[in-house]
Amino acid sequence: MHLIIPYAASHAFTGPEVWVDFQLPHLKTLLGRLQHQQTLQDTATDMALHMPHERLRAQTLGWSHDAQALPWAAWQTSQNPLNTPQSPNSPTGHIHHMPQAWMTPCHWQIGMDQVVMANPEHLHLSDEESQQLLQTMQAFLLEDGLSVTWQSALQWHVQGAMLTDLPTVSLDRVIGQNVKHWMPDHPATRPFQRLQSEMQMLLYNHPVNDAREARRQHTVNAFWLHGAGVLPVDVTQPVQAVNMPDTLRASALQGDVPAWRQAWQHLDATAVADALKHLETTGQVTLSLCSEHTAHTFTAPSTASQAWYQRTTRNLKQLFNPTSPAAALQALVSPTTA
Repeated sequence: MHLIIPYAASHAFTGPEVWVDFQLPHLKTLLGRLQHQQTLQDTATDMALHMPHERLRAQTLGWSHDAQALPWAAWQTSQNPLNTPQSPNSPTGHIHHMPQAWMTPCHWQIGMDQVVMANPEHLHLSDEESQQLLQTMQAFLLEDGLSVTWQSALQWHVQGAMLTDLPTVSLDRVIGQNVKHWMPDHPATRPFQRLQSEMQMLLYNHPVNDAREARRQHTVNAFWLHGAGVLPVDVTQPVQAVNMPDTLRASALQGDVPAWRQAWQHLDATAVADALKHLETTGQVTLSLCSEHTAHTFTAPSTASQAWYQRTTRNLKQLFNPTSPAAALQALVSPTTA
């Protein structure tokens, strides 16, 4: 079992109130029985296109975690074959060999010297609004050979040859950030930059946006492509069950410390407690704690001698050197983290 926890800590949380009286009993016990295995970390000059938790999840699937493309759209549709959209230009069943991506309608806040991505979830875009916008965009998308299928208000499925070798950046990477910093300098991105400009002009006076402006809501003036790629071939099935709850994501993206702390309490009582029970039953578990730029992975000792040593010293460690969840989580956002 591998428990991957996105936003276990966040660079948005810097005040002392984040860690005061922060009690996570199951996490404390679990950390006391595991040992550090690896650190995955961005550098100050080289931020990966994908979030650490996504790269770890890719690793569990047998993909290269440092790849330019992590094909989440293709993988997620393959997990739900009955809901897999079919391209009208391709034989049924061939979709998994075609490049796919997710397209998310969004709002870019355009300033004097930067363009910032607002959190798409804050648009509160209705299904009807989303479908109307996509319907208007469809003719232009088809001209570029893109088959786009509506999946939900903020998630449209895209497939087409134009996505080939396209590096895309995780949506969470860009939320609240300057979009220009996350535009990969790659020949495959240029047609989409042109398409982005066309869609901005097309949507400027769209009835949906006119109505949203009248209600003083953000308009939809852009889209973001993410999760592009083709599923790797001959990848073995993961040997571990993986749980990657998104319990902490919303509060972290909003910078809401009380909500994040409350979400952690719920996570500690559920997923972390389950991981601890799994460790006690099987002797095996992997835990990955992730922030926006760092992930620390912990595993149970792998040999009998290590297990014996940990059992005999566990009580002493807890008495004289208690494992602090707050310290482990703060290490994810510390500038001195190795």
